[in-house]
Amino acid sequence: MSLINLLVSARDALAQHRQRRRAFDELMSLDDRALADIGIHRSQIPALIAGIAPVAGVDATAEPALGPVFNCSPRLATGRPFLPPL
Repeated sequence: MSLINLLVSARDALAQHRQRRRAFDELMSLDDRALADIGIHRSQIPALIAGIAPVAGVDATAEPALGPVFNCSPRLATGRPFLPPL
């Protein structure tokens, strides 16, 4: 692994961590009624953020309900990653 790949991986990991933290904070700031409206309980938030708990009423084969929140890799309009692999 080259140094550039290591730095890109570190940058991606940091960006993913920041997005997970932001999503966690936003979900925790909701009141219990708002969480019930979207079909989750406050105790499920850590598992949802980690991506290990399914959301009730969502097809497991479909894209995750909170997927856009956690997708940190920027994409071009063509669907390719923003940065080419090194």
